Amino acid sequence: MEVILLERIARLGQMGETVKVRDGYARNYLLPTGRALRSNAANQARFEAQKAQLVQRNEERKTEARGVAETLEGRSFIVVRSAGETGQLYGSVSTRDIADILAAQDYKVGRNQVELNNPIKTIGLHTVSISLHPEVVVGIQLNIARSPDEAERQARGESLTSADAIYGVDEPDYAQAAAEDLEDEAAEGEAEGDDEEVAG
Repeated sequence: MEVILLERIARLGQMGETVKVRDGYARNYLLPTGRALRSNAANQARFEAQKAQLVQRNEERKTEARGVAETLEGRSFIVVRSAGETGQLYGSVSTRDIADILAAQDYKVGRNQVELNNPIKTIGLHTVSISLHPEVVVGIQLNIARSPDEAERQARGESLTSADAIYGVDEPDYAQAAAEDLEDEAAEGEAEGDDEEVAG
């Protein structure tokens, strides 16, 4: 279906452009939300008559979005979730969860404004883009941890993966810590062998 865009839409086109989209996308999203009109002579004339109003409305929305972006840019939000020793979440953090987290902090953001290709499934620091307006995108940080204490440690740069939990070290020292463990076990084994010889 061909539609006339009433506002700029990312990866689709600018206001006033006539673009071809899938019928379902047009019927279920673009037309009902007032972002586009079916492409025909009557609607083209309607668009031209309303163009000045649409441009003004777009500028107002953009200004409002920039105001929100200034308060949101670079903010970090702590998300406490259950996770295993490897840092794998029992579940995931989706666009709906992120919108709810922002709503709890008095930011009105719809889940369709959260740009997330796949749900987040691990603890750690994750950067997420929020599209407040087609021309205003802001980045926030999600600090996903098993507890507020772990979130603080993570924010300071500590890694909370299973190697840390087992050896109490950062990932690069994992191999060295494992080798030291093997040496200790070997030394204990030799000591036990010496004791047996003395007893015999």
